[in-house]
Amino acid sequence: MPQRAANKIKSVRAVDRAVTILKAFSTAMSPMSVVEIEKKVGLNRPTVYRLLETLASHNLIRVHGTPQRFSLDYGVGQLAQIWLAGLDPVAAGQPIVERLHAETKETVGLMIVRGHERFSVLELRSPHELSMAFGIGPAPLGRGSSGKSILAFMSDQDVEAILRTLPKGTDKKALLAELADVRRDKFRVSRGEVIKGALGISAPYFDHANRVVGAIQVLGPEVRFDEERISKIAKRVVESAAELSAALGHSYGHARKSATRTNGE
Repeated sequence: MPQRAANKIKSVRAVDRAVTILKAFSTAMSPMSVVEIEKKVGLNRPTVYRLLETLASHNLIRVHGTPQRFSLDYGVGQLAQIWLAGLDPVAAGQPIVERLHAETKETVGLMIVRGHERFSVLELRSPHELSMAFGIGPAPLGRGSSGKSILAFMSDQDVEAILRTLPKGTDKKALLAELADVRRDKFRVSRGEVIKGALGISAPYFDHANRVVGAIQVLGPEVRFDEERISKIAKRVVESAAELSAALGHSYGHARKSATRTNGE
């Protein structure tokens, strides 16, 4: 094998091993001794020490204590901040929305929160002749499946502020009970709340700071949805929202309660 090719393979292996060491750290195991790192990564001690020294020189690993223990250093945080700053819900959400659209053959939309409004920033229309659409643009929170799925996870202060903007005669007690249901089920189904004859199924998604960022919504004519189809699509909407949350740095994972609730208006 030519020396140049051999060096290339060697350098890739070294990077792979260094990444393995970085990924060995967790909230449950930080800091770690060199013996603990050895056991987790399966490398011999001289190799582990060389890699730790290299990572430490780039402020990715911190060495402290006697005997020595190792933890992640601020360089990892700097990289994380750069990554988080570049996250875009629309760019991250587009392939997820496209897959959901292909599976359901219904209109699928991506909502984001701006102040006390939700904005539809991406919408793929249903291919059916009979279809529903939310449209691109703003709408108030507090109505519809997407609005309520977002509002349910906003701060108490924001919820109180939004409740004060609702039309007179709004049953605020009933709305708060609905929001509690959304927090329990992680999705919302609505019937005819915004568009007469429409059924919406929405789930919220979150960012790395556990803040609700928006919602993914499936929208179609109510006549095309029986209870079984609602349940299946609700499950996929929740999974899609969890996937987008993970893409935005949210760490709660993909485990969700099974989608079984189908009550709407």
